[in-house]
Amino acid sequence: MAKKRTHSTGPFREKAILVGVSVRSEGDYWALDDSLAELSELARAAGANPIDRVTQTMNKPSRTYIGKGKIEELQHKVKHTDVDVVIFDDELSPTQQKLLEDKLGVKVIDRTALIIDVFAQRARSREGRLQIELAQTEYLLPRLAGQWSHLERLGGGVGTRGPGETQIETDRRLVRRKLSRVKKDIAQVASQRHQQRLQRTGGDAKIVSLVGYTNAGKSALFNTITSSGVIERNQLFSTLDTTTRRLYLPSGTSATLSDTVGFVHKLPPILVAAFRATLEEALEADLLIQVVDISSPYAAEQAQVVTDQLTDMGIQDTPRILVLNKLDLVAGSAEEPLSLSVLDQVDVSQFSRVVTTSATKGWGLVDLRNAIEAQVGVIQVEEET
Repeated sequence: MAKKRTHSTGPFREKAILVGVSVRSEGDYWALDDSLAELSELARAAGANPIDRVTQTMNKPSRTYIGKGKIEELQHKVKHTDVDVVIFDDELSPTQQKLLEDKLGVKVIDRTALIIDVFAQRARSREGRLQIELAQTEYLLPRLAGQWSHLERLGGGVGTRGPGETQIETDRRLVRRKLSRVKKDIAQVASQRHQQRLQRTGGDAKIVSLVGYTNAGKSALFNTITSSGVIERNQLFSTLDTTTRRLYLPSGTSATLSDTVGFVHKLPPILVAAFRATLEEALEADLLIQVVDISSPYAAEQAQVVTDQLTDMGIQDTPRILVLNKLDLVAGSAEEPLSLSVLDQVDVSQFSRVVTTSATKGWGLVDLRNAIEAQVGVIQVEEET
């Protein structure tokens, strides 16, 4: 009797090789192995199955981003492991991407494309989809020429006029038209959000925004202190759309609290620009609550990433409260003191207050409300003087 064969009905997961480069002159505070570990999580979130890694240390990236020897190593791995995609930990130029695909014979993408892909899977609202469409279109535009380079290289003259340059220009014109439309739609969304903000606050209530690394527990904290129902999942970028609720403080006064999109190491600038409408709540905030997953071995690096990106957005001077969340994962009870070795991971000198919480256990929420009210009071006094 023939043996029965079964076939998986689950989604197909592309086999991927991850590639990371450490550039000596740049001196990133994030270790290469740690960055690749996060890239692996991103790849899995996008539906790929990372099966191998290749790393290289060099003075500066080459025309093919990595050296000839590493390309040969990759060619061997691709050939013998039936790989579908090679994912690079940094952004590749259109030329680098095309050269690598020619040499490796498989799809090559970079960290930017991977993060955009994960964002695209998470986007649910019209606003979120518009912002992803903007990022995808801006990423595609400089890469269009490579699709027609076999005709561009022919130059001019007999037999070469027609489809080559014409098609490139047609594609670019269509993409630019699409960019214009999406930007107009996003501007309309931003205007509507601004009007909603004025209606919510009446121009008086203080605006408080939660910021932090992706999967730090912002949405869980938001739900707990506002009795809200924002989707909270243990996954990267579960929140792409800003949600705002009224937050009642111990004295009876109120503020508005917003849950915003999470940050990530090497977050592509085009995504920050595309999500500017969503991040308006953080840009307009009177007070930022920066949430850190204190149980993460990369807590210090993640906190620094958020600080750097807030600086890039021009809001580094906005008062901040540091919330060390997920205390239940490093302490046995709410009363158990946080070990200094854990606390020392994060530079707390740049924050006005530090609060430890567990959103899932409800620990530290009274302290957080008191800290928010105290800081709002300080802001009001400073404004009056």
